[in-house]
Amino acid sequence: MKITLLVVGKTTDSNINKLIDNYLGRLKFYTDFSIQVIPELKNCKNLRQDEQKEKEGELILKQVADADDVILLDEHGKEFTSVEFSDQINKRALAGKRKVYFVVGGPYGFSEKVYQRANSLISFSKMTFSHQMIRLFFVEQLYRAYTIIKGEPYHHE
Repeated sequence: MKITLLVVGKTTDSNINKLIDNYLGRLKFYTDFSIQVIPELKNCKNLRQDEQKEKEGELILKQVADADDVILLDEHGKEFTSVEFSDQINKRALAGKRKVYFVVGGPYGFSEKVYQRANSLISFSKMTFSHQMIRLFFVEQLYRAYTIIKGEPYHHE
């Protein structure tokens, strides 16, 4: 199963990038994982929020195929414990999912078309995190999920 974290805009904080790279190195032993960056829109100060979401949504939807599993990281999504999240990853693998996209939207969230395309929504917390931080949280949780699936001692209950 190929897992992609699809994000709008690059991470500019070098400290966050170093931490993400650490988990990318660890994840390569468990799964085919990558982070795909959609460049931020240019000249978006003249756009209304809904126009910006629509344009970002078009760019997101161009990246995924009809057969791909699309999961939005969204404040309105379902919250999981780490063990429950690992179960979700494992179920998708056992179901033969070939490509799974976890998507982090732009600063204003997702367009209605992206919500309609999504197979599910996951929330990491009721709190709001920066779009840069959620990338780090995601790669750590994905690594944790694989160590839980493999029965390795990284996660403690």
